[in-house]
Amino acid sequence: MLSRRGLLAPTCGLTLAALALTGCAGPEGSDGRLSVSASFYPLQFVAQEVGGDRVDVSSLTPPGAEPHDLELSPSQVSSLRSADLVVYLSGFQPSVDEAVESAGPAHVVDAADATTLVPFSEENVEEVDEHGHEAHAGEDEHDHAHDGHDHGDLDPHFWLDPTLLAPVAQAVAAQLSELDPDGAAEFEANAAALASRLGELDTAFEEGLAACERRVFVTTHTAFGYLADRYGLEEVGISGIDPEAEPSPARLVEIHDVVEREGVTTIFFEALVSPKVAQTLATDLGIESAVLDPLEGVSGSQTYFSVAEDNLQALQTALGCS
Repeated sequence: MLSRRGLLAPTCGLTLAALALTGCAGPEGSDGRLSVSASFYPLQFVAQEVGGDRVDVSSLTPPGAEPHDLELSPSQVSSLRSADLVVYLSGFQPSVDEAVESAGPAHVVDAADATTLVPFSEENVEEVDEHGHEAHAGEDEHDHAHDGHDHGDLDPHFWLDPTLLAPVAQAVAAQLSELDPDGAAEFEANAAALASRLGELDTAFEEGLAACERRVFVTTHTAFGYLADRYGLEEVGISGIDPEAEPSPARLVEIHDVVEREGVTTIFFEALVSPKVAQTLATDLGIESAVLDPLEGVSGSQTYFSVAEDNLQALQTALGCS
């Protein structure tokens, strides 16, 4: 399939002089950049890092919005048809899955195919339904527990293990290179540079969490399974994978026991969801509450790396690392 860059090049002329005279801006837009639509922040971040100045990246999930419950407008669905490249994670945002299927974009990177996803552990799929009844792993209960948050059997939060983002960057570079062969070397170099920085971050986490008094941490949103597995920690979730689910009384008793048994000092909550449950539980237990960001969205000057570094410091403090 011919790229839009190749199709439009003859129209714009072949010489610099012709370009200057005609004011031709390039194939994909007024500035000639490829348009990339990403489903939420971590994939937006990867696309921007790999594409650099040759791409214009937008996110379907607005800044500050909780991505799990994203609903797309008709214009957003339509934008997927006109985007040069769509980067998303199947099984994470049902509305995005439906929109991609409906729009049928020609160039797509599904992060679920580019990296390695693992099943939820039994602890991770344990969840509370809308009536306050605790659901446990198993076919019927599992399906019911995921109403509105249908991740399937796989944990989608792979980006919290920095090493798992590198393959996605490579997949994005490959697709961008098909669309813009002249930029292929730049895309590959950018992907390699990002992989190197992610490797450095991985080393910082590995070294920073190597010597800690505790290995167990408690969160409201069970999003940190990949991080815990990577660095030899254990995550205990209050409400499971749904960041807004209310925990049952039985689950709160279990968390109380974990806190006492493991010497937990901190209940973690996330920036995009109300901290009420975590703060109330922490107060009742006489311990601290703090932010541990699942990196599903950023605000202001935050970046993937700055938030990850804040997470490392928060974990070091809570776990008593030296």
